[in-house]
Amino acid sequence: MKTSDRLKQTIALIDKANSEDPNKVSDGCGKEWPKELLYSVRMSDMLQRFAPKSDEVAQISMRGQHIQRWKSARNDYPMDRQGYLQWRTQLYKFHAQTTADIMQQLGYDEESIERVQNAIGKKGIKVNRDTQLLEDITDLVFIEHYMLAFAEKHPEYDEDKWLDIVRKTWRKMSAGAQQFALEGNITLPEPLVPLIQKAVS
Repeated sequence: MKTSDRLKQTIALIDKANSEDPNKVSDGCGKEWPKELLYSVRMSDMLQRFAPKSDEVAQISMRGQHIQRWKSARNDYPMDRQGYLQWRTQLYKFHAQTTADIMQQLGYDEESIERVQNAIGKKGIKVNRDTQLLEDITDLVFIEHYMLAFAEKHPEYDEDKWLDIVRKTWRKMSAGAQQFALEGNITLPEPLVPLIQKAVS
């Protein structure tokens, strides 16, 4: 992956922002990380595995997708479906603008900045290639690193509920990302493998 000095500076500033996350998590290998810094590193790692020739716009979008996410708490919004959607919409805008501000600071052109904002803002999924790539990486990272913890957090979900969750995630992915997952290029959460196989069969 060709990396310019400006890209390195951009990634460094995003990482610096995410390093301020007061929430700490383990990477499973004994190291503790600021939560969103670890997430952003996992996004970049998955992009390198899935689409190693991706341009700078894609690399910045992956790294900035959750930038400073902790600054907008879920409980700041009504704890219902409408409140959840309001929170998610605000997050998309916040992440997109925060990443755009860093790019402007480092002199990126308006077209590149707009592409990053559209991708992080989840605009045009299935028709915007940048947005679809971000969605693919998000879903692959979720399956490999976060799906099992999510399942453990919701023991009240029955099999039908889980089949629905897996199928909704699967439908958001491109055919290429689905094939990438099925070919064993990601580590599936072992306790959920039978459920995942049933959902996508």
